[in-house]
Amino acid sequence: MEFRHLGSSGLVVSEISYGNWITHGSQVEEDAAVACVRAALDEGITTFDTADAYARGRAEEVLGRALKGERRDGIEIFSKVYWPVGDGKNDRGLSRKHIVRGCEASLQRLGTDYLDLYQAHRFDYETPLEETIRAFDDLVRQGKVLYVGVSEWRADEIERALKIADDMGFDRLVSNQPQYNMLWRVIESAVVPVCEREGLGQIVWSPIAQGLLTGKYAPGEAPPAGSRATDESGGAQMMAKYMEDEELLRRVQRLRPIADEVGLSMAALAVAWVLQNPNVSSAIIGASRPEQVRDNVRASGVILAPEVMEKIDEVLGDSIQRDPGLTLSPERRP
Repeated sequence: MEFRHLGSSGLVVSEISYGNWITHGSQVEEDAAVACVRAALDEGITTFDTADAYARGRAEEVLGRALKGERRDGIEIFSKVYWPVGDGKNDRGLSRKHIVRGCEASLQRLGTDYLDLYQAHRFDYETPLEETIRAFDDLVRQGKVLYVGVSEWRADEIERALKIADDMGFDRLVSNQPQYNMLWRVIESAVVPVCEREGLGQIVWSPIAQGLLTGKYAPGEAPPAGSRATDESGGAQMMAKYMEDEELLRRVQRLRPIADEVGLSMAALAVAWVLQNPNVSSAIIGASRPEQVRDNVRASGVILAPEVMEKIDEVLGDSIQRDPGLTLSPERRP
């Protein structure tokens, strides 16, 4: 496993991190989830990402139990706050009340006394940004949070937050957590340049596009049993747009010879691709089986030659989404 600094901060993270959106507390049984975490640790992953909204807190609980007994200083635990975690009017958003109470609840569920990184899971258009930044800074000063980041914020929103932090003497953001993969590149035009200039690193989710880039979904064929596209609890709905695009499925299949050429599975090739971007500090992988973890980590330390990167672009062609206007709205998940 290779390691990188989280942006320009002093925090070092594994360049492949383990995340438990969808899987822990919902899609897979706890024994399987714990086995995946143990496999991640065995493969050298030290960075683990979760959120209070994942399975309404159960994902944090499962991760906390899976990491119990590990030397706390040897791992990095990230969580997030914003999405509803209850039915109350203050059980959502980025108000001081929700941030402070959310952090306390996450710490309890994870069984730890601090978070290495606490992230604003989306931008809150209903709360003054000054209130949000001050609340995060208070948690840093209390020692409950070591670093602060955001997820799926636009470039201008990141710039506004940084200016407030600088003007008020608060801790600055060190990271952004966007969707990013071979097909979804909307952060490259505006978000990445701002983050490079300001010292934020990307912690990217969905490097294999919810499993699409593994090549297991073939055009004209039913999705494999047990795959995300057959998960009626939510996965099938998310995969529907991909499954209906047979041209996209055909293009993805054409990546297989490229993966074979560099000696990687298609999934590992996809993870390696996002790690070629120097602004990426870590790529989040998820898994329902330990062997998926072991395969994905083969991407660590891989350097793809320029001609390989060009071949990937040629194969995917106009299936690549680059328009920054496609950035997720605050109402959309995860």
